[in-house]
Amino acid sequence: MSIITDFLSELTIFFRINGLYDIIHTGNYRVLLTFGGFLAAISPITPIIIVFEILWSVFRHKFRRESYKVPFLIIIVNRIMSRLIGISVLLLSIGIFQKYAIIHTSLTWYWFIYGYLIYELNNFIRHYLTHKVRLLWCFHSVHHSSEELNSSITLTTFFVENLYTEFFAAMFCMLLGVQPIMLFAIMILDSIWGAFVHISEESMTNARLGFLEKFILTPSHHRVHHGRNHLYMDTNFCSIINIWDIIFKTYQKEEKEVPVDYGITRPMDSNNFSDVYFGEIVSLWHDVRSVSKLKHKIGYIFMPPGWCHTGEYQTASTLRNEALNALKK
Repeated sequence: MSIITDFLSELTIFFRINGLYDIIHTGNYRVLLTFGGFLAAISPITPIIIVFEILWSVFRHKFRRESYKVPFLIIIVNRIMSRLIGISVLLLSIGIFQKYAIIHTSLTWYWFIYGYLIYELNNFIRHYLTHKVRLLWCFHSVHHSSEELNSSITLTTFFVENLYTEFFAAMFCMLLGVQPIMLFAIMILDSIWGAFVHISEESMTNARLGFLEKFILTPSHHRVHHGRNHLYMDTNFCSIINIWDIIFKTYQKEEKEVPVDYGITRPMDSNNFSDVYFGEIVSLWHDVRSVSKLKHKIGYIFMPPGWCHTGEYQTASTLRNEALNALKK
């Protein structure tokens, strides 16, 4: 019986229906009119998008088990790790940093806009660094390893990355005065949009969304971000509004003549869990061991992926600049 109970508990966690279950169990439906009730109601949208996409692909006879095998295995492994460690980095970090806020806000619509822009900036900085620091890329590469995009990829991350992502988001947002409940709301919205922008080409062939592409990050933009094409490497780091990509010149639209080639540049088996989850760490270890000088070892750890102690750089910036120059000719 405990196995069944644990299984049902894991299902409620995956579908994020804990809040709704409590509301239904108590019969206090008036809670749905509160901000907390609203968050409980929209939380299940992310897993619903994932399940709907799977069912849609089955209905259209385009479901490929291989596309979901490793992503769901990673989701399960990360959930096991969460149960073993049993600590909420997000809540802990909020408790530590909220009292040091340098700006004080309130739960109003205009402060919500401010809060979102701050959260988006936090996301941009953290995301940018995961592409520019090789040690961080070793963790983040798990999210980029799939050679086919689908909505489950939004949950395909390295467990360690989940921890420092929550820590950095809470620290950054609390110090700049974002209210905790506002942060939770933004993170839920970010999760929902994240599932949508990862949607597969089978489910949505043209993902540019017309005039909206000028204002928000569309699935087309995020497909570019997952491309290993030299033109697309290290671009479109934002989550919903691409303001920071535009400001910091990392914005790149999807070019019709350059179809997105998903995955990472290192030769790998995207259907092999060990290679996906640990492959970049092993590659970094080999590079660190191959040099004798300490400065070169440190360089391989903290310089961008593709950096080489011989000066023969193949970093994303170098390759993208070459592609941009070729595109202008």
